[in-house]
Amino acid sequence: MLEVGNGRLTLAENRSHFSMWAMLAAPLLAGNDLPNMKPEVKAILTNKDVIAIDQDKLGRQATRAYADGEVEVWTRSLSGGAKAILVLNAGSDRTANHPFHLDLARLGLHGPLKGKDLWTGKDITVTNNMPVELVSHDTLLLRIGAAK
Repeated sequence: MLEVGNGRLTLAENRSHFSMWAMLAAPLLAGNDLPNMKPEVKAILTNKDVIAIDQDKLGRQATRAYADGEVEVWTRSLSGGAKAILVLNAGSDRTANHPFHLDLARLGLHGPLKGKDLWTGKDITVTNNMPVELVSHDTLLLRIGAAK
């Protein structure tokens, strides 16, 4: 059961929880008070791009590609040759690496790659050693490759 919108989770933690749920192809069962949820929580639970990752027809779960300190990088193969990449700051502070640098070679990829940041909705060019600055418990969720 999703805990998005419950308890004392920050918005970053809510985004991360929903992102990981989607990356793991888990059922999306909201466990919060739906009629009374805050607009920012509704925006997380109804993000069509993140839901599309969860429900991708290839049906493969993400795997942890690597960790660097308290930052984890997960990847998930998607239908049509696309890929989802999740960068998670699991630490209690801003990334210890200030900033963290995404290593595409460790993902078996070569940049630059065209993609989309699924939380901002913005197109992004993903490059090797791209700096990623995340607050505590926040996540960057990208879709790269073929359009859905």
